[in-house]
Amino acid sequence: QVHVVESGGRLVQPGGSLTLSCAASGAGCSSRHWGWFRQSPGKERELVAAISRSSYSTQYADFVRGRFTSSRENTEKMLYLQMSSLKPEDTAVYYCSGARSLGSWPPPREEFDSWGQGTQVTVSP
Repeated sequence: QVHVVESGGRLVQPGGSLTLSCAASGAGCSSRHWGWFRQSPGKERELVAAISRSSYSTQYADFVRGRFTSSRENTEKMLYLQMSSLKPEDTAVYYCSGARSLGSWPPPREEFDSWGQGTQVTVSP
């Protein structure tokens, strides 16, 4: 099993910046694609960004493209989500998730099988 812990969420003002961190441990972390998801009250969990196991490729949801950057450090088993130009609609619990080992790219939602507990991001004036 892979243990995933997100951190870095806090209250920020609109237009501000914030970086979330994800610490992963366990077997096969470097052989997995990873993603960031978010969920707001009354909304389904949605994919924000994904990064391939080699860090060669990334993908972003339209609503964050140009504002968010996903990165990873395989040797340290750390992942990051750099967020800028934050909007109130970015308010959500953000989750870090590992996809199935040696899975496809981009990973289908159902292939994400290792989840953290989430970290709250609140964007408010």
